[in-house]
Amino acid sequence: MRNTSSRRLGHTVAPVADGSRQVARELDTMDRAVYQAIASVSTPRLDKAMVRLSNAANYSRLWLGCAAIIAALGGRPGRRAAVLGMVSVGLSSVVSNLVVKPLWARRRPERPATVIPTRLSVRMPTSQSMPSGHSASAFAFATAVGYTLPTLSVPLDVAATAVAYSRVHTGVHYPADAIAGSVIGMSAATLVCRIFDRS
Repeated sequence: MRNTSSRRLGHTVAPVADGSRQVARELDTMDRAVYQAIASVSTPRLDKAMVRLSNAANYSRLWLGCAAIIAALGGRPGRRAAVLGMVSVGLSSVVSNLVVKPLWARRRPERPATVIPTRLSVRMPTSQSMPSGHSASAFAFATAVGYTLPTLSVPLDVAATAVAYSRVHTGVHYPADAIAGSVIGMSAATLVCRIFDRS
């Protein structure tokens, strides 16, 4: 009886596993196709803006600057928002760089010859590609600050989205890397805000 059940279970699990792998391959193909499509379009003015934005977000400098301004001008709520934002950035960075990247181990894109030379001024990192740490930090900061200061939610979300896209536009990440990083950042910020609310 047990052997029969095991055989039936095996026949059921194998097609499900094969189907999941097929879906994963198709999604990866779509991801790479979107990356190639973005890289192949000539947008010299947008290239320069994306390069500046991407580099400005290195080491979370953009968010550190925003946090300083918010803390200086926002009074007590501003200081709280700045603290929540930077703690969230820290947590999202740890999760992205020390947990997910080693586990996923996805290689960085190979920037094709069609990439406009201007985009090459963004250095290709040596770390794994999945997820985008820049995207994680951007959405962690935007989500945490927006939680405390709702009036800043929309502009910060727009800025975070622009940073995430800049990593794809400059060729250092696939779109799925940016999406995954964004989800990690929002999740980290939500957790941090809930913990602070209870304290």
